[in-house]
This record gives sequence, C-alpha cells and structure tokens, in this order.
Amino acid sequence: MSEERVGLETQRENWGSRIGFILAAAGSAIGLGNIWRFPYMVGKNGGAAFVVVYLLLIAVVGSTVMLAEFALGRAARKTPVGAFWVLTGTHTWTLVGWIATLAGGFIILSYYNVIGGWTIKYIVGSLTDLIPLAAEGKSGDVFGAFIGSPQEVVLYQIGFMLLTMAIVYGGVGKGIERACKVMMPLLFIILIVLIVRAVTLPGAEKGLEFYLKPDFSLIKGQSILDALGQGFFSLSLGMGIMITYGSYIGKTERLPSSVGWVIFTDTLVALLAGLAIFPAVFAMGVEPGAGVGLTFVTLPGVFAKMPFGNVFSTLFFVLLFFAAITSGMSLFEVAVAHGMDDLKWSRRKSVMIMGTLITLLGVPSALSLSGPPKVAGKDFLDAMDFISNNVMMPLAAILTCIFVGWFWLDKGRKEVTNDGTLPFVLMDVWVWFVRIVAPIAIAVIFYMGLKW
Repeated sequence: MSEERVGLETQRENWGSRIGFILAAAGSAIGLGNIWRFPYMVGKNGGAAFVVVYLLLIAVVGSTVMLAEFALGRAARKTPVGAFWVLTGTHTWTLVGWIATLAGGFIILSYYNVIGGWTIKYIVGSLTDLIPLAAEGKSGDVFGAFIGSPQEVVLYQIGFMLLTMAIVYGGVGKGIERACKVMMPLLFIILIVLIVRAVTLPGAEKGLEFYLKPDFSLIKGQSILDALGQGFFSLSLGMGIMITYGSYIGKTERLPSSVGWVIFTDTLVALLAGLAIFPAVFAMGVEPGAGVGLTFVTLPGVFAKMPFGNVFSTLFFVLLFFAAITSGMSLFEVAVAHGMDDLKWSRRKSVMIMGTLITLLGVPSALSLSGPPKVAGKDFLDAMDFISNNVMMPLAAILTCIFVGWFWLDKGRKEVTNDGTLPFVLMDVWVWFVRIVAPIAIAVIFYMGLKW
C-alpha cells in the first residue's frame, strides 16, 4: 500500500534520524516501572535467575508484539484507530485502535502525569528541606503531607503536563526527538554517577549479592508470570505508542533491528537502576521494598545518610523525571496524533484540547490520594491503573497479534522485510509467535490480572 494512498493531505512527519527514533522509542519504554519496580522484582524472584527468564520472555513475547505494532503503524502511516481503518477498510478492527488509544493516550497519561508531578516536587524538595527532614526519620511524613495536600498535588500535576505539552507541541522531530536526544544521554550519565556512588559505599556488596547472585530455587510459576508482566508493560505495548511511533518511521528503516535496540536500551536501564538502588539500600541497612514506598520514602532516608545526600537525591529524582516525561510525551503523542489524523486538527489545536482534557481527567486521580473519589473501594488512581494496565492493554495486544497473525500476515511480512528487500531470518519464528505464542502468553497475563 503506497504512502500516497494512506497519507494525509499534508506531509507526514518523520523521525529526523535512526538514533533519534530509537532514543524516542526507548524513552517511551523506559518509565517509572524500570526504576522502581524492575529492580525489586529481580531481587524478589531470584536475582540473576529472574533476569535470564525476563530476557527470554521479552525476546519471545515483547519483541513479537513490538514488531507487529511498528509494522502496522508504518504500513498505514496513521495512529491506531486510523491504522486499522486504513488497513482493513472497515470499522470492525478499529475497536482495537480505540482500546489502545484510550488506554495509553488518555487513561494512563491522566494518572501518570500525577506521579510525574511528584518527581518535580521531589527535585524541589531535594534542593530545599527534604534531606534534613529525612535525616530525622520524617521522609514518610513528608510524603504523607504532600499527597494529603490536594492543591499542591494538582499544581505539580499541571506543571508536569504543561512541560509534556510544550515538548509535543514542537512536533516529532523538533519536539519529541530533540528532547529525547538530550534527556536519554543525561539519564544514562546520572545512572552511572549514582551507581558509582552506591557500589563504593561500605556494605554495598550485600546489595550486589542480593541483586545479582542467582538463586534458581526462587523461580516459581509466579516468577515467570512476574517476568512476563514486567516485560510486557515495560515495553509500552498495547497502548498505541509503538503504532503511533511506527507511523513516523521511514520506509527504509530496518524494523527488526530497531525493535532489538529499543528492547536492549530499555532492559539496560532497568538493570542499571538496580545497581544504583540496591547497594545503597543495603549499605544503609534498609529493607528493600517496591514502588512508591521505596522511591519516595525509603530512598530519601538512604540519601540522608550519605555525604552530599542532597546532591545524590536531586540527581535521582531528575533521573526519575526524565524517565517519567519521556514516557509521558509518548503517551501524549498518541492522543495528539489521534486529533490530527482522525479529527483533522492542527498540532497546536490538538495539543491544547487533548492536553486540557487529559489534565482534567487526571484531577480525580490526584484528589483520590487524600480521600474521595473512589471506585468500588479503590482509589481513583488505582482504579484507572487497573482498568488500563490489567484490562485494556493486554486486550489490545492480544487482538493486535490476532489481526497481524491471521488477517494481515502477508502484508505484514512485506512490511517487516521492506517489501522483500531486507532479509529477516527469524520470519517463520516471528509468524509462529505472533499467531500462537504471544496471544496465549498475554492471555495468561490478562487472566491473572483480573483481580480487583
């Protein structure tokens, strides 16, 4: 299918360079989950043994779905809803595009910008009074007071969203790509600095042993499910991002190698995050935990015990901010591109309208941290997270695999091989995975995640 047939009246934006695209796609995949969830999952499930399982599963499932999404986006030169319409000529499969778009571009971003706001708050705090208070054992009180102040939480949420809007307003090349070319190298530099500081602390070897020494006896059925779920959600699959980013890929780009580079970069950051966190946590005699508690309560206390703790705390939360905003702007691009492609809005109009809608949608998540609104007993934020991550994303990914593997396979083969001009030695394996293995694996995640 030609670009002329499926393109917009105006020239479709493209990535300015291959490295720019890879950094942007990797930036999308590298999010808060890499920093605060992956290291803990590794430690909980056998250290290096879990890493081996994780790498095998993302090679099988993650790469399969990502390649399918890149191929769909590039073939159609459209965002998810438009892509399924262009490639089928019917509205039947556009439901998949709607599920992915609503999950990623709206629901996930609506609460993601709330947590992104927290990173800005903690950068400011690290430069002011956070570390002195943490040294007094009050880091939990600091976090509690912050999320208990609806006005402050909403203010930082809006600040994060405005920054996201400003970047995406610049477009694919001058906005997203340019920002990622700056932020991603800085992210790696900050990680290396934090790792050097962590591994040179007295007692750091206990954390390294916890994190890296494999214990295969800890690998259970749940560990495999944890690895599968972590890989799937870490790679930004099923939320419309990779289809949208794929629509900006040039026709000469090698899709399989791009997938490999994105997965490599995403996994490397996750592994490095563990090297920065666990040696420091163990060196300071603190029990490792996961998620919000580790990031916003435990780690400030750890930094408070270090010389120049305010410096390392600032660097860590800047790192977390970069991880959050590179994911945030990719999620926002899904919504903005939908407005441009499907509603024929200008980028400026789409950024303003979609940004306003998503910000308003995020306010209940921000407010729910200190009380109502709640949904069936869950905080509104947790409810939005459950609906998007446990229901909509896996459902979109399963249906995408079914579509590519059973209804669009011949054209999919051509797209992956650039119309047969580039060899892909794993084509037969990919076909089998996209048809059978990936849908079944994701269906297991889907089933296991349906616990309110």
